[in-house]
Formats: sequence, structure tokens, C-alpha cells
Amino acid sequence: MVIFPLDANFGRLPGAEQDRELAILGSQANRAGLRGTAVAVWDAGYGHVGFRGPVKCYPFLSAINLRYVMANLNRELSW
Repeated sequence: MVIFPLDANFGRLPGAEQDRELAILGSQANRAGLRGTAVAVWDAGYGHVGFRGPVKCYPFLSAINLRYVMANLNRELSW
């Protein structure tokens, strides 16, 4: 799994636009040599994390918070 922490505004985009953006992020991750399913996480407010990705990832994503994500970042991508 390749987790992308994104701005809270990502959560306000329509689902189809979120899917397009996530596909681009996944493609860029693959180009950088990262393998795994791309998922997006963001601050959904009130201490909750919003997330977008395959349903199979939901149990893990619903059990983490942004502090955990930020503490476990190990790569930065730019293009």
C-alpha cells in the first residue's frame, strides 16, 4: 500500500475526481519504483481521517490516524 496524505480539500472533491487524482498518484508512485495500491488519506475533521482506495484496504485505513501516517512516511515524491 502506498499512502498519500493529502490536503483536507481532497475530501470535498466529487468521487470521480478523487478517483482520477488517485490514479495519477498511483501512476507516479509506480514510475518512482514504488509498488502497491495507492490510497489517499486526509484530515476529515473532528479527529477523523478520510480515506479513498480499494475496499480491501478499509479495515487498515479505518484503524489509523494522520499522526500515524505522518510518523511512518518514508518517501517523498515530486514531479
